[in-house]
Amino acid sequence: MATPARRTWTAVVRLLERDERVFAFLLAVVMVGGLATLGLALRPRHRIDLPFLVFWFAMYKVGILALVSVSPSARKTRVVFSGALAVDLLLIFALLYLTGGGSSLFYLLFFPLLAVNAYYFGPWMGFTGAIVAGLLYAGSAALTADWVGWNPVILLIGLFGLPALAVGVVANRERRARAEVEWLNAELTGALTRLQGAQAELVVAERMATVGKLSLKGAHEVRNPIAAIELNAELVGDLVKERGGPDMEEAATLVTAIREQVNALDAITEEYLAFARFPRPQYDEDSVNEMVAALVEFVRPVAARQGSSVEATADQTVPPMAIDRTLLRQAILNLVKNGLEALGRDGKLTVSTRRVDDHVEIAIRDTGPGIAPDVGKQLFEQFFTTKPQGTGLGLYISRQIIEEHGGTLRWESAPGAGTTFTASLPIKRTEDD
Repeated sequence: MATPARRTWTAVVRLLERDERVFAFLLAVVMVGGLATLGLALRPRHRIDLPFLVFWFAMYKVGILALVSVSPSARKTRVVFSGALAVDLLLIFALLYLTGGGSSLFYLLFFPLLAVNAYYFGPWMGFTGAIVAGLLYAGSAALTADWVGWNPVILLIGLFGLPALAVGVVANRERRARAEVEWLNAELTGALTRLQGAQAELVVAERMATVGKLSLKGAHEVRNPIAAIELNAELVGDLVKERGGPDMEEAATLVTAIREQVNALDAITEEYLAFARFPRPQYDEDSVNEMVAALVEFVRPVAARQGSSVEATADQTVPPMAIDRTLLRQAILNLVKNGLEALGRDGKLTVSTRRVDDHVEIAIRDTGPGIAPDVGKQLFEQFFTTKPQGTGLGLYISRQIIEEHGGTLRWESAPGAGTTFTASLPIKRTEDD
């Protein structure tokens, strides 16, 4: 447990943490101490009320320390110290004048005053202050008819200035060294923070990789049971259809629901597998128009069951081009599925191709409700989905496949006016694609 004395010293150390406070404290100590010492030496010859003088001078220095403590601004602090330096010089001049001018010992106060101020303001203040101090000394000697000549004045300027100049130079070097150390410390702290962040990201990546491997293994393991459930549900459906009656009709409805859920689970599994083992495209010369036409015919029955229509329009100027038909079909199919899910009854989805300069564009337009702006910001993020049974991987996989073909995927949407996804593919791929 901290004692009262220890707490007092802790408070003092905290008070003097700033350089400006340390400077004000040191200046007060050396000036008050010097004034008291010289006052004791001169007291027998001059009737100096030393306690009164030291007390009020100490109070003045305490006031300077208080001003520095309550005004942390560097600019205001320099103004306060500049004013205090002027007051100190004038005070020493007054003491010289009152105690004999050139023969007074109070000129010795110029030494600590200029040295400490040179530490704070720099060597230029030490040099300038020495000249001012010499002139004040000469002025006090002249006013008291105790003129000592210019040689002692010039000598004192040198004696005042050289130590102050040296202190100022050393202080500047110390400040530069400290600033460099602080900069290095900030750089080291920043590097350490970045390293810790990278380490945390690496740990997360390793965990995600482990989860990905487990998910891939799990997806592989459930494929066969899913296929078995689908086959048996189909067989049960056939048996139910062979038997009539109200109960069989209800059973047929339940079997249909089971098959729909199994198909949904199978689609989710396939999507996870496609994401986990994304293959490199194998390019062959093929027709984009034929691929799109076949895809539309494939999804037409699905659209008809939900009361929607799907159409394909082809630009006959689109030439055969190097594509991975299987992967590109998967990318466009994902977009088509999303469009069909967005359609209501009597909705319409159009898949079209057209040539634009040296690119081919495949556009998927739907007449659905459109995409909200807040949802649009996250469309291509992994695992982001607005569907109850979605994986959030379809659009991500589609964009990855299209970018592997050297193309881009963009979208446009307006609330209530439908959505258009456009895949733009280069007709001639570069080696970097």
